[in-house]
Amino acid sequence: MSEERGLHLYTIPAHRAIADAAVAGLLRRFGDDRLTLARGLVLVPNNRAGIAMTRAFVRASGGALLLPRIVSLAGDDLGEALGAALDPAGVTPLLPPAIDPLQRRMVLARMVEEERARTGQPVDAAEAVRLAGDLARTLDQLIVEEVAPERLAEIDPGEGLTEHWQRALELFRIVLDRWPAERERLGRIEAGVRRIALLDAQAARWRERPPAGFVCAIGITDPAPAIARLLRVVAGLPQGMVAFANLDTRMPEEEWDALGPHLPDPVTGLRRRSIEVHPQFHLKLILDRMGVGRGEVRTWVGGTDHDASAVRGRAIANALAPADFTGKWTDLDASERRLTGVELAELATPGEEAQAIALAMREWIEQTGRTAALVTPDRALARRVAAHCARWGIPIDDSAGRALSILPPGTLLLAIVEAAAQDFAPMALLTLLKHPLVRSGEARGRWLEGVRRLDRALRGPRPAPGLAGITAHLNDGPERERDLRRAALAWWEEARALLEPVAAVFASGTSSLPELVAGLRVSAQALAGDEVWRGPAGQCAAELLTNLERQAPLGPANASAAGFAPLLRLLMDEVAVRQIQGEHPRLAIYGLIEARLQTADLMILGGLNEGVWPGNPPPDPWLAPRIRAELGLSGLQRAIGTAAHDFGKGLGAPQVLITRSRRDARSPALASRFWLRLEAMAGTRFVRAHRLERWTRLLDDGATPEPVARPAPVPRADLRPKSISVTEVDRLKADPFAFYARRILKLMPLDAVDADPSAAWRGTAVHGVLEEWAKHDACAPDRLVPRALEMLDDPAAHPLLRALWQPRLIAGIEWIAATMQANRAEGRDILAAEGQGNTQLSGIKLTGRFDRVDRAADGSIVVVDYKTGKAPSVAAVRGGFNLQLGLLGAMAEAGAFEGVSGRAGGFEYWSLAKGRDGFGAVTSPADPAGKNGRIMTDDFTRAARDSFAEAAGRWLTGEEAFVAKLHPEFAPFAEYDQLMRSDEWYGRER
Repeated sequence: MSEERGLHLYTIPAHRAIADAAVAGLLRRFGDDRLTLARGLVLVPNNRAGIAMTRAFVRASGGALLLPRIVSLAGDDLGEALGAALDPAGVTPLLPPAIDPLQRRMVLARMVEEERARTGQPVDAAEAVRLAGDLARTLDQLIVEEVAPERLAEIDPGEGLTEHWQRALELFRIVLDRWPAERERLGRIEAGVRRIALLDAQAARWRERPPAGFVCAIGITDPAPAIARLLRVVAGLPQGMVAFANLDTRMPEEEWDALGPHLPDPVTGLRRRSIEVHPQFHLKLILDRMGVGRGEVRTWVGGTDHDASAVRGRAIANALAPADFTGKWTDLDASERRLTGVELAELATPGEEAQAIALAMREWIEQTGRTAALVTPDRALARRVAAHCARWGIPIDDSAGRALSILPPGTLLLAIVEAAAQDFAPMALLTLLKHPLVRSGEARGRWLEGVRRLDRALRGPRPAPGLAGITAHLNDGPERERDLRRAALAWWEEARALLEPVAAVFASGTSSLPELVAGLRVSAQALAGDEVWRGPAGQCAAELLTNLERQAPLGPANASAAGFAPLLRLLMDEVAVRQIQGEHPRLAIYGLIEARLQTADLMILGGLNEGVWPGNPPPDPWLAPRIRAELGLSGLQRAIGTAAHDFGKGLGAPQVLITRSRRDARSPALASRFWLRLEAMAGTRFVRAHRLERWTRLLDDGATPEPVARPAPVPRADLRPKSISVTEVDRLKADPFAFYARRILKLMPLDAVDADPSAAWRGTAVHGVLEEWAKHDACAPDRLVPRALEMLDDPAAHPLLRALWQPRLIAGIEWIAATMQANRAEGRDILAAEGQGNTQLSGIKLTGRFDRVDRAADGSIVVVDYKTGKAPSVAAVRGGFNLQLGLLGAMAEAGAFEGVSGRAGGFEYWSLAKGRDGFGAVTSPADPAGKNGRIMTDDFTRAARDSFAEAAGRWLTGEEAFVAKLHPEFAPFAEYDQLMRSDEWYGRER
C-alpha cells in the first residue's frame, strides 16, 4: 500500500479472511508506533463486524495493544441513525432528534386506517400497523436514495398500472402529504435524514480538516449516496483507505459493463435492465456513486493463516458470473473451477440437516484451536443446530437472535391476549395457565395441581363463554363428575381473580389500544410477577410494552380485542432478542448480516434452498415496480445480489461445508440457484460429504427393528372383573385387550378439551331430553319438541349443537313423538324409561341401563334403544355382537329392573339417522320367523345369554388371554390402539 497521491481504494479478495487481512495490513503500516495505531479510526458496516475486527486485532497482536476506534456505520439497517460516535464533542450539528420508529409507525397506521376508511376499504388496527411498517420501509428507501417524495406528484400512473396499484399509489401520496406536518408537530425528523446529515457533516469536516490519525473503511457494502460520498472523502484523505470486500477487479470488462446501471438508449429512450441479482452489482453502484472506476482499485496486500487459496477465489468468481456469460464454464481450465476444501451435504429433511451441521461442528472443535461457524438465513435451522449442540453440553447461541414472540415472555403475553380475545375458551385458557412463567418458583407445584384439576373438569364440549361460564360449568355437571369439579372450583376462584383485570378490559368492547396494553401489562405482572421481565427477553418485552403504551394514543383508533393479538405478534416478531452469555469460544451461528467480516477455520453455509438462501424478496405493497424504477429506487431483486455476495464471501474460508435438505417442513424443496451454479461449474470435482451424511442417518438409527408381538396379557383370576355392563360385552368379545386396558388397568380415555359434540355426546343429550319427557310428560307426546328446544336454548349448550344439529334433532324428535302416538293408538304404552339394574348371569354380575321399555298390547315387553346414528347391522348381531338389546331383555325377564316384568317379545332400535323416508326409522335385529337372516324373536334372549356365557367363561371366569383386536371388523374402538401398538403388528399375522 503505497502513499502515492490519489484515492486509496482496495479490495480484499473472497478467499481472504477480511477482518484478519485488514488488521494485518494496518499493523504492517502503523504497527511500529502503537500510539499511531490508537489514534486511528476504523469504519465497519455493523456492530458484529466491529466485534470481528476487535477479535482480529487480539489474534494478531499476541499481547497488549491499544486499539483504534472502531465505529459501525450500521449500513445494513437503513433506518438506524449514525449516532454521535463519529462526532467530536461540541461539533455535532444541531439537529432535531430522530423520531422513534414505533411512534412513526403508530402515526402512519392511524393515517392508513383513516384513509382506507374514507375510501370504503376499512382495515383493523393490526392490518393498519402491518401496512404502516411496509410504508415506513418504502419511505426509508426514498430517504436513503435521496429521492424527494414530491417526485411522486410528477409521475403519471398512465394506463400501465392496474386499478390496485393506482389505489395504492394514491393512498401513498396522501399519507406522504400528511406525514411531514405530523412529524413537525412532534418536533422530530426522520432517522434516515438525520443520518445523512451526520454523514455529510462528517465528510465536510474531514474534507476541510483531515484527521491526524488514519481512517480506514472496511467491508462497507451499503450503496447509499451519503455512504458513497463519505467513502470518497475517506479514500482521498492523506491517511485514508477504503477496502471493499471481494470487489472483483479481474472480472472481464464485458461482464462488468453488463451489470448496469445503464444509460437510456439515445434513440428509443429505453433503459436496459440492470443485473441487480449479481453479487458485484451493489459494489459497482458504490464505485459509480463515488465517481471512481474499477481500475483505481488495488488489491489489499497481506494474507493470513485464515485464508483459502487464490485458486478458490477465481473459482468463486467464475461460479457467480452473470447468467449470460456462464457458457464460458465449458472452456475453463480445471484450475479455474477447482473448489478444493469445499464439500456439500444433501440431507433428507431439515432435522437431518441440523443434525449433520451439529456433528460437523462437534467434530471440528475436537481439534485443538480450530474454529467453526454456521452461516444461514434460516433461523429455524439455527435453533435446531443450537439444540443439537446443547444436548452434548456445547452452549452456542444464534447471534442473529430469536424473535421475542417465540421466547417465554413473548409467548406469555400472547397467551394472555389470545385467552381474553377468545373469551377464555378452554384451550386458550389452559395454554395460559400452564405457561412456565405463570406462578414460577415455590408456588408452581400447587398451581399446576390446580390447573390439572381444571383441565380434567373442562374435558368435553366447550362451556359457556367468559370467566363466569367456567365458574357455572364447575358448579354444574353430572353427578359422577361432581367431586372433580368441586375440587377444581376451589382453586379456580384464585386463578379467576388474577384474570379479572384483562377480562374487564377485553370484554368492554370499547377499550382503546392504550387500555388494552395496560390491561395486558397488569395481568402479566399478576400471573408471573417480575419473572416475566427478567433476562434479555423480559427486558425486550418490557421495553416493547412500555413504548407501545406510550405511543398507542397516536395509533389506530379502530383497535379491538380480537385484533390486538395479531398486532402484538406482528410487533414481537420484529424484535430480535440476543443472549448476553452462552457463546462458545470456538463456535458461532450467524445470520447473513452478522457474518460479514467473520471468519472461521470451517465455515458451514446452511439452508441452501431457493426461497431460503436466497430468500424471496419482500414485496412492496405501495409502489409498483415501474413506479420504483421511475423514482430511481432499487429493484426488489437487489437483496438476492447481496445474498449472493454473502455466499461468495462465505466460500472463502479455508474449509467450507455447504448443506441443504431435499424438503422443507411442508413439501419438497428446490436447491438454491447458488448450489446449482457450483454443481454445474465444478461437475464431478464437487465433493460430497458422504461420511457426514451417513453419520447423520446412523446416529438415530435403531438398527434392525424387532417387530412387537400382538398383545395378549393373561392376568390372574383374582384380577379379572366379576362385574360387567351390557355395553362392555361387545368390547370384551371384539377387542379383549381394550376391555383389559379399561377395566383391569383402569385406563379411562379422556375427552378432548373444547371438543366438538361427538355422536356419543349428542346421544347423551337426546337421551336426556327423552328421559325428562318420559318422567314428566309421558302422556303428552306433543311436549317432546318443546323440551328439546329448551335444551338447545340453554346457554351451556354447545353452539355447534344449536347451529348445525338443531334441525336434525327437532326432525328426529318430531318423528319419535309421532311414532309414540301411533304406538299408543295400537295399545302400546311406555312402561319405564332410563332405568337401570343388575342380575347374576354365568357367575358374573351383569349391569345394564335401558333407554325405554314399553308394554305391548299382548302383555309382553318391548325393549327400545335410541340411536342418533345408524342401527347395528344384522350381520353384527347374528355374529354374536351388538347383543345389548337381548341382554337387557334377559335382565328384564329375570326381574333386574324395578317395575318391569314379563316376557321380552320385542327388540327395537329407534334411529334418528336420515333415511330414504326422512329422519327416523324403527328396526329390529329379531324377527318372529327369522326373516332376512335375523334371529328369531323367541330365541333372541337365549342367544344373548349363551353368547354372554361363552364370553364370560373365556375371559372373566376362565384363563384366556386378552388378545388385541380379536375381531377387528367389530372393534371400531381406537382409544387403546396406541397402547397396543397396533400399527406395528396389525396386518402381519393376517
